[in-house]
Amino acid sequence: MKFRILLWAMGWLMARASRNNPAFQQQLVDRDLVFQLQTLDGKVARHYIVKDQRIRSHGGSVAHPAFAIAFKDAAFGFNTLQAKNKQLAFMQGIQDKTIQIKGNPALVIW
Repeated sequence: MKFRILLWAMGWLMARASRNNPAFQQQLVDRDLVFQLQTLDGKVARHYIVKDQRIRSHGGSVAHPAFAIAFKDAAFGFNTLQAKNKQLAFMQGIQDKTIQIKGNPALVIW
């Protein structure tokens, strides 16, 4: 449940920033894509739509996201996204295959 709430909160914060934060809006220029965060089994998923310098999010998955980040389970996803050193947590997860990136990995870096 904490992972679902975290994914929703991330969407809410990004949507708010896309309306109110000029620096964040600049990061969205010429971006038109859908990405999602999910568990490997797909039971928990949320997708984020980037279009017209705005971000919206919806529960559930989409058929063909530009990229998806899948965590081994909801608890692991929550802990990774809340880690003090997120970059290290992601790199370790990718190396030991507890995090999988599907789609275009170059967009994940963005």
